[in-house]
Amino acid sequence: MIELGKYQTLEIRRIVDFGAYLCAPGEEAEVLIPGRYLPENMKVGDTLEVFVYKDSEDRPIATTERPYATVGEFAFLSVNAVNDTGAFLDWGLPKDLLVPYSEQRMRMRRGGIYLVYVYVDKATGRIVASTKTDKYLGNVFPDYKPGDRVQALVVEHTDIGYKVIVDNLHKGMIYSNELYRAIEIEETVTAYVKQVRDDGKIDLTINEKAVTRQGDVAERIMAHLSKDNAAPISEKMSPELIEMAFHCSKKDFKKAVGHLYKEHKVMIAPDGTVSLTE
Repeated sequence: MIELGKYQTLEIRRIVDFGAYLCAPGEEAEVLIPGRYLPENMKVGDTLEVFVYKDSEDRPIATTERPYATVGEFAFLSVNAVNDTGAFLDWGLPKDLLVPYSEQRMRMRRGGIYLVYVYVDKATGRIVASTKTDKYLGNVFPDYKPGDRVQALVVEHTDIGYKVIVDNLHKGMIYSNELYRAIEIEETVTAYVKQVRDDGKIDLTINEKAVTRQGDVAERIMAHLSKDNAAPISEKMSPELIEMAFHCSKKDFKKAVGHLYKEHKVMIAPDGTVSLTE
């Protein structure tokens, strides 16, 4: 099946003077790739990775050029033009990407750079974009565990850190005290899951070692609590006792306990005593 707005590998069915017609294996539908995008020495039966969108005459067309964002992705894009239909964004292809007025959170201006979500409009069958990005986030609950690696698009700076979009699906936060280098709005960074909150938002770090350290401490705590006649442990233990028992700082100990509590693996009594869940 030929999909709009996605990278896909298609087969050359026939070659013509102005390009070639491509198809999905076993499918009848064809899409044209103009000759300027067709690599040299291609022949019928060869395969090619292409991106499919609609040209100015509303016909599906394939290209080997790579847009700045595909369907289902968020990106910061600049406005090339504005007219009665909406705003037209530079997304790296010959035909600009439309943001209809109905999908503009505020009126967009020529030359401005905006965060948008790219999707296929069901009514027209065209690829368009929206600045009303919140409705496309948090619609599925995150299925991550601490330490999982994700891609995070940095979208906003706040007093406590940076709001990010995680894997084009979820809302997340990288806290300023977790940063060991500067990050910028519009940057996509590799990050690591610290925890998934009850509201589905994700706390992240760009420091892989910090997540690994927390996981190691959590494992040591679980191993201790699993022993028969294990000595009681508490969040109120002195730093010296924590260092002796778990080879970590009190800060890392409390973070690990907090993670285990959120995972419903331990209970914390009012006096701070930590025990396995029943």
